[in-house]
Amino acid sequence: MLRIVKERLHQKYRTLDYPRKDPTLSSRYLGRPVLESVHCGTCHACYAACPTGALLPAPGSEDRTPILDMGSCTFCGACRRVCPNKAFVFTGEHRMASFLREGLIVAPGTVPEAQELPEKCRMFRRSLKLRQVSAGGCNACEADCNVLGTLVYDLGRFGIDFVASPRHADALLVTGPVSDNMRRALLDTWQAMPEPRLVIAVGSCAVSGGLFGDSAQCHGGVASVLPVDMFIPGCPPNPWTILDGLLALQGVQSPQR
Repeated sequence: MLRIVKERLHQKYRTLDYPRKDPTLSSRYLGRPVLESVHCGTCHACYAACPTGALLPAPGSEDRTPILDMGSCTFCGACRRVCPNKAFVFTGEHRMASFLREGLIVAPGTVPEAQELPEKCRMFRRSLKLRQVSAGGCNACEADCNVLGTLVYDLGRFGIDFVASPRHADALLVTGPVSDNMRRALLDTWQAMPEPRLVIAVGSCAVSGGLFGDSAQCHGGVASVLPVDMFIPGCPPNPWTILDGLLALQGVQSPQR
């Protein structure tokens, strides 16, 4: 027993005081993109390099920096590497969750705007129970959801917990592109949940289908099957990005557009 107490004193307090204190992230973490408005001319290198088609021409400005859809983006950084004009800058910012699908669209020269907490989320300010469903995911997003239960993140201190039964859940947290063989299971889980109920799409696959968006065996993300209340982009999202999105549902954080 004394050895346990001694080791505990040596380890000290390892849970980060989030959200009052921001996490220190790896220098390799790209984070939220910011786009500079530049003249591209006939250069289409970024379009060719993007593996998911996350870049789209800006309306009426096809010869300038395209817009970027974070919901489809895998944050591979290919666009940044091939752009001769350095139009793509990844800020390392982990706050990227959005109540709105259009809130994941990044246009050149724009800054994110704060979003208001939807009325249906207000009753979950003190307690939020999650039922997680992997709808054809590769287990990367699932692993980053699981790690939130460790002592560094300590999800339970916010009144947020994963539950085994959908009948005990307030929100359905979905990862994966919703493959054909998981569509029925996803709907059954949703129907078993008591109202009011929320849906959270975690990862680019769940938001848009990601790398599998054009597959005939997938449904292009959760929104094609269920109404989504929170979109958390990334491939996979950083655990802090997921936690930030969950806290936004409780009104602790203000998601940005």
